[in-house]
This record gives sequence, C-alpha cells and structure tokens, in this order.
Amino acid sequence: QGQLQESGGGSVQAGGSLRLSCTARGFSTDKCTMDWYRQTPGNQRAWITSIYTDGDATYHDFVKGRFMASRDKTTAYLQMNNLKPGDSAMYFCQSRGCAYNYWGQGTQVTVSS
Repeated sequence: QGQLQESGGGSVQAGGSLRLSCTARGFSTDKCTMDWYRQTPGNQRAWITSIYTDGDATYHDFVKGRFMASRDKTTAYLQMNNLKPGDSAMYFCQSRGCAYNYWGQGTQVTVSS
C-alpha cells in the first residue's frame, strides 16, 4: 500500500516563502501526474497546479508567478513565494494518471499580515 506525505508547511509573514514537499512511500511517482490543492474550512479543495511527467506544469491564475512546481522520481515540490494571507490553507498533494491514485494528509500553511 503506497501513500503520499506532505511536509514543509508552517507559519510565515506576508511576503515570505515556503517550500512544500510531497513524498511517495511505497511507489514511484515518475509515471504520475502530481497535483497540488488547498482547502480552507467550509470550502472545497481548490486546484493549484499540476506537474506532468515531462516536468511541464500548469497553474491556477491565483498563484501564477508566485508558486512553482517541480518534481523528482519520488517527491513533488511546491515552492511558494510572496505569500499572502489569502494563501492560508491546508495544502494537499495527489498522484493520478498512473497506477497509483493517492491523496496525502495535508500540511497547514498560515500566512499572517
């Protein structure tokens, strides 16, 4: 049984940066599309970015120019720069498009003004 584990969340001031990691345990993500989502209480998960097996990525408009996705064989990364209070949320990763469709448990990001 594989799983995904997010890490790297925390509390920062507006304008700061964080780098989230999503590590696969028990499988390789090299053939998977890796997605990042975020969720605030009472709201649905919102898609942020997808990074494909060739390394190309697409981004939601609300993070373009501030967030950057990257990956290696077992870990997906989300570099978040110029963070804003509106970025505060629980961040989740997902693997899909391969034999392993998993969600991680999430990591909390809190941005103070």
